[in-house]
Amino acid sequence: MAEVKKGTAIKYRNEPYLVLDFKHVHKANDITTYSLKVKHLKTGNVYNLTVKRDEPIEEIELERNSGIFSYKLNDNTYVFFDNQNYEEIHFSKEDIEDSLGYLKEGLEVTILYIDKKPIGIELPNFVELEVIETEPNFKGDTVAGAGKPAKLETNKVIKVPYFIEVGDIIKVDTREDKYIERVGKK
Repeated sequence: MAEVKKGTAIKYRNEPYLVLDFKHVHKANDITTYSLKVKHLKTGNVYNLTVKRDEPIEEIELERNSGIFSYKLNDNTYVFFDNQNYEEIHFSKEDIEDSLGYLKEGLEVTILYIDKKPIGIELPNFVELEVIETEPNFKGDTVAGAGKPAKLETNKVIKVPYFIEVGDIIKVDTREDKYIERVGKK
């Protein structure tokens, strides 16, 4: 078994994953297992895996290049520019589906490669996006933890505090789809 730790890229059952969290678990009859929280590097889906000590896990070399989202070529193709090798990289909608709600032209991303082949992107932890649609604020809307839906310029909908208005620029945590703060007004 490869040395598994947070941030390691692995191949398990012929699928590439990035390890997000790792726990060593002892069970009855001295059976050692590992509890892994992983992100599938092609689909972006997050899974919890339980792996026995003797199951084959291979560490894979994951290359990360900084890049920029350039434009949407058509309904299924998104074009990125790799800042290291100056190439245009094309991803299908399915390749980057979990990231689509945050993509706007000029967004800096990390392009992931395995064996020199682009397999996906990593978003920055935080992005700033404009609110293009939300309900108006009402006095008295101060319930702790409450909020309202807001549609962002990328068509992603997240929950925001009641004081947020159309035209506000907000900071969003891309890992949790969560409002962080208002940073400006358009």
